[in-house]
Amino acid sequence: MRAAAETKGNKKERSLTEYTQRQATSIRSIRALAPLLDRVLVQRIKAETKTASGIFLPEASVEKLNEAKVIAVGPGALNKSGSRLPMGVAVGDRVLIPQFGGSPVKAGEEEYQLFRDSEILAKINEQ
Repeated sequence: MRAAAETKGNKKERSLTEYTQRQATSIRSIRALAPLLDRVLVQRIKAETKTASGIFLPEASVEKLNEAKVIAVGPGALNKSGSRLPMGVAVGDRVLIPQFGGSPVKAGEEEYQLFRDSEILAKINEQ
């Protein structure tokens, strides 16, 4: 009887795990995601976890960077007359984003965030 209860518990656990995996992989490719209106899809640039001398830093001491790469942009918001407002950033730009906010999006193991164009703090011009 106990073995039957354990098997039943394992089935519930497995089905829950399978369900979460299906939910997490519902977006198979981030390239299939097209932001609407004035939304910008970004991927936060990961901070270095290794010092110049080769020492690995613990995760707790590594801060999240506010720097991100623009992956996709929407067509732009509509103004009162119905014409589109131009976007301030383009795909491939490096930008500064707020420390908090944005809508998280997960595709496989990768994490992304959706922001409005007006929430992007600055564009980093590399020269």
